[in-house]
Amino acid sequence: MQRLSSAAGKLWSRSLKLAYTLLNKLTSKNEPLLKPGDRVALVFPNSDPVMFTVAFYGCLLAELVPVPIEVPLTRKDAGSQQVGFLLGSCGVALALTTDACQKGLPKAQTGEVAAFKGWPPLTWLVIDGKHLTKPPKDWHPSAQDAGAGTAYIEYKTSKEGSTVGVAVSHASLLAQCQALTQACGYSEAETLTNVLDFKRDAGLWHGVLTSVMNRMHVVSIPYALMKANPLSWIQKVCAYKARAALVKSRDMHWSLLAQRGQRDVSLSSLRLLVVADGANPWSISSCDAFLNVFQARGLRPEVICPCASSPEALTVAIRRPPDLGGPPPRRAVLSMSCLSHGVIRLDAEEKLSVLTVQDVGQVMPGGEVTAGDGLVLRPGGSKGSGAREHQRASANVCVVKVEGTPYLCKTDEVGEICVNSSATATAYYGLLGITKNIFETVPVTAGGAPVCDRPFTRTGLLGFIGPDNLVFVVGKLDGLMVVGVRRHNADDIVATALAVEPMKFVYRGRIAVFSVTVLHDDRIVLVAEQRPDASEEDSFQWMSRVLQAIDSIHQVGVYCLALVPANTLPKAPLGGIHVSETKQRFLEGMLHPCNVLMCPHTCVTNLPKPRQKQPEVGPASMVVGNLVAGKRIAQASGRELSHLEDSDQARKLLFLPDVLRWRASTTPEHLLFLLLSAKGTVTSTTTCIQLHKKAERVAAALMEKARLTTGAHVALVYPPGVDLIAAFYGCLYCGCVPVTVRPPHPQNLATTLPTVKMIVEVSKSACVLTTQAITRLLKSKEALAAVDVRTWPTILDTDDIPKKKVASIFRPPSPDVLAYLDFSVSTTGILAGVKMSHAATSALCRSIKLQCELYPSRQIAICLDPYCGLGFALWCLCSVYSGHQSVLVPPPELETNVSLWLWAVSQYKARVTFCSYSVMEMCARGLGAQTAVLRVRAVRAWREPRTSPSSRKPSRGAPPPAMKGVNLSCVRTCMVVAEERPRIALTQSFSKLFRDLGLPARAVSTTFGCRVNVAICLQGTAGPDPTTVYVDMRALRHDRVRLVERGSPHSLPLTESGKILPGVKVIIAHSETRGPLGDSHLGEVWVSSPHSATGYYTVYGEEGLHADHFSARLSFGDTQTVWARTGFLGFLRRTELTDASGERHDALYVVGSLDETLELRGMRYHPVDIETSVIRAHRSIAECAVFTWTNLLVVVVELDGLEQDALDLVALVTNVVLEEHHLVVGVVVIVDPGVIPINSRGEKQRMHLRDGFLADQLDPIYVAYNM
Repeated sequence: MQRLSSAAGKLWSRSLKLAYTLLNKLTSKNEPLLKPGDRVALVFPNSDPVMFTVAFYGCLLAELVPVPIEVPLTRKDAGSQQVGFLLGSCGVALALTTDACQKGLPKAQTGEVAAFKGWPPLTWLVIDGKHLTKPPKDWHPSAQDAGAGTAYIEYKTSKEGSTVGVAVSHASLLAQCQALTQACGYSEAETLTNVLDFKRDAGLWHGVLTSVMNRMHVVSIPYALMKANPLSWIQKVCAYKARAALVKSRDMHWSLLAQRGQRDVSLSSLRLLVVADGANPWSISSCDAFLNVFQARGLRPEVICPCASSPEALTVAIRRPPDLGGPPPRRAVLSMSCLSHGVIRLDAEEKLSVLTVQDVGQVMPGGEVTAGDGLVLRPGGSKGSGAREHQRASANVCVVKVEGTPYLCKTDEVGEICVNSSATATAYYGLLGITKNIFETVPVTAGGAPVCDRPFTRTGLLGFIGPDNLVFVVGKLDGLMVVGVRRHNADDIVATALAVEPMKFVYRGRIAVFSVTVLHDDRIVLVAEQRPDASEEDSFQWMSRVLQAIDSIHQVGVYCLALVPANTLPKAPLGGIHVSETKQRFLEGMLHPCNVLMCPHTCVTNLPKPRQKQPEVGPASMVVGNLVAGKRIAQASGRELSHLEDSDQARKLLFLPDVLRWRASTTPEHLLFLLLSAKGTVTSTTTCIQLHKKAERVAAALMEKARLTTGAHVALVYPPGVDLIAAFYGCLYCGCVPVTVRPPHPQNLATTLPTVKMIVEVSKSACVLTTQAITRLLKSKEALAAVDVRTWPTILDTDDIPKKKVASIFRPPSPDVLAYLDFSVSTTGILAGVKMSHAATSALCRSIKLQCELYPSRQIAICLDPYCGLGFALWCLCSVYSGHQSVLVPPPELETNVSLWLWAVSQYKARVTFCSYSVMEMCARGLGAQTAVLRVRAVRAWREPRTSPSSRKPSRGAPPPAMKGVNLSCVRTCMVVAEERPRIALTQSFSKLFRDLGLPARAVSTTFGCRVNVAICLQGTAGPDPTTVYVDMRALRHDRVRLVERGSPHSLPLTESGKILPGVKVIIAHSETRGPLGDSHLGEVWVSSPHSATGYYTVYGEEGLHADHFSARLSFGDTQTVWARTGFLGFLRRTELTDASGERHDALYVVGSLDETLELRGMRYHPVDIETSVIRAHRSIAECAVFTWTNLLVVVVELDGLEQDALDLVALVTNVVLEEHHLVVGVVVIVDPGVIPINSRGEKQRMHLRDGFLADQLDPIYVAYNM
């Protein structure tokens, strides 16, 4: 506590000394550092009013402009960066402070004051006496007129968090001091007790400016003392017999709580108790309660003088005591419902849904207002146009509409109070545009005529003028939240929340309320600090009560209610909550709440109407409509196979076993396969003759040891390698049907072994071929815990089988005989095995050979799982058919050495390479930052092996090998094997990352296949580059394709999935009517091809359920062709490009799987689109998956960060899905990294995840059920 005495001489001499030092002793490059009009920052703590006053008047004497700011305590103070922006825009280069304050500022390593983020470079000047120079006796500051020049700049933080400088002129400063002197009746030698911040607002106007003008004594109570002893100001009023006191309602409230036991307190000396925040709705209750207690201790009712002020208009109104001519105080009990519509209606006081407001007195001297018809408050009455436009010599006050043209309000309407007075601020420093809007407003009548020939200043206060021209304030523009068409005030919501057991739960009454814009409307967010001892049950009880209270009193829903630990919300300089910084943290996911309750279902009422499905247009009408519109039917095909037969050889060697025998006899030493280890060494090579002999040994073992007959099914459980290939051909040699199965993971048998067992049982395998190591694993004690090991069929290990030949190699009697079964778990969790005939197998190999131009002289690199789909075909089938050399890179090896695949491509100069999305993502993440090192020298790029296939958490592994320089300029095509929509973001980032290693920009492309046909599209070596189109995501939800320009709102990029393979025909059909669709129309992709699978293989013989998938016919048009239904939505589009045959190229764009789509609100959503939005919402979201549960949208996000960040994600996820997809998220589940199951192709297993969620097996960090 410091007392500013009226020893004006001392203040004069010290300010003079500072003014002289500033103008004459500070130089930069032999030039004066400052010149008149320059801005200077004043950095003084709240505990040092004397030095601040010296600095302020010193600047005025030197004709400099003081810019008071708060003392920066850390480099990350709330709003500090915005203050730096203000200092920069004001051109501040010098900061004044005290010795003690400077010592407490954060320091750099040099010992200098640290550079704060966003602040301009500052010179710091300590103004304690010893640092200043005494001026010569003949030096005097130049005389100044009280003109329009800027006297000082006060900072103001806006609703959005930006900090602006409000410039106050010398004339306004003087007029304000004179008006306050007259309104408050200040006189010389009076003592004023000031509890407010003396650097700004009323604390500055009363405590530093008006007090010096009137030679008053000021007792300043610092915030720290008030915090320790809330009664200190009352004690000083008693001790100094103060006549006036300057407080906020908060100070009165805390004094009440601390006053018990204080008997010798008297407030009889007070004639004026200025309540600076009288405009707040809760100030009336503080005033009433304070008067109720202290009236018995000498406080007179008429002493309490609420006032209203704003940085722009300075003091707008203040209640005068009767001895100064003030009218009797009044209060208004207003209907809160009517107020939300901007209308004033009186109501009964006993209701909960009313707002009781007190007047803040009349406008300042020199400013007066009278209503055109005199406002009389009466329930339900409506007044006329009530122009508030009484002009007087120098001032006007009026109330105007908040939005749009500033029309005068009617007498029963709430609007923004505007002032035309000589005692208002003049501008936002350096911001001409918003200065004109705020400081040069011209109110107009309903007819559009200006009210006055002089501009008004908007105060930012919402209110009306009552009887006796008393001003009533019901809120602030900064706290205004427009929800729907109704207006609510943040302070009213805070008051309601505080009324719900305030002392029991909320820590020190710290509640922040603000609005965020979600889906074109304001949404109310309430953030409260909970007491340290609050339990989880207390939290949710309090939250539910607050929601009910706000709903019943304000008839508005709270979008998000968040509780944070005590003392964690950003603080304003004097202990309040820094609301704009709190809002910023909420939006950035940096609030770190400990409890969150979202209510989007009740709050969001402006969602577009759900789509009403119209009766489908018949297929015939669709065809006719396309013809009339001049659109062709969406049908396309690859090159004709009949024109492309190599020779008679293709006709002779119909079956793969025949091809292998032929190669073994004609080119026995030709190398077919080359398997690499993690170190890049070749672990095994296989020539044509070696593969033939290994296959013979396997066939002999199956016939003699396992005693299998022709047509028996054999499960091949091998790690990726050459043994798998030999076992496959061994089965074909003896007429058995091979079924490739991924081996179980040794560290995760409980999850992976049941899948192996299921495939073995469902495929009716009579024997299991595998290695010795896996045989031991299948029969181990650990395996016993997961499955019944006694029910395995015959297990045969092929590591040491004897060298035997088969008497005769089986030759299928017909091309339609089953060659192998291809089992795969779909992303919807369905285990589906398809039957591949010998004819289809050969046709598949022939088609890929022609598309990729594969010959015995070629080398290709493959980094794929060899168990199903195109990955299996490329690993096991194509090399034998085409004779090219395959460099096999097992994907598990990349977890030890992530650069292995790219190194292999470079080392073997592979022109063609295949990989999966998971491999591409692993390389992009693991090597993206190391391309320069990879190119120039050896790099130790490695990934630690997984503990389990479903877990992406790394564990300790062996040290990585070194890989030599990598050059990818040899690559012509790098194809990603997938059964999904192309992942453009990943392929593009991969291309950009490895461009430095010579990867051609156009090399990366995707393939497309599915269960019914594993290879429909594949880029190959000929034909135009893949094209990309942009479609409207909103139209896509309605099953429509609307092409838009790149960068358009709601645009979604789609790239074609490679070129249609030779022999393949594709048509787009309506999934329900089965009619053909036109060009660029969305429908199901149907395929007709010699290499389509012949049907599903199921243990229960339920082929009938899915026969339609393999033998579908169009309902109109070409009804003869048999098609296979892929289950994928897509569209065909004829481009301007020319394909290899010289025809215009037809591009196929795959949108997504029909089985995966979510039917919500009558629209079709693709999970990947929602997931893409969610992943962008916060940097800590590593992965995301969505699914539906009882019509609720469930979003599962993996948190790659601290657990304290978990609850930040709930609101961000809900917001982004609402904004971008118009969907309300029902449940947000936050889990650890690796919980979302991903298959070998890098696809999310959403149905497995759903099952885990419903079975409560996810072990989540947090589950938020949105209300």
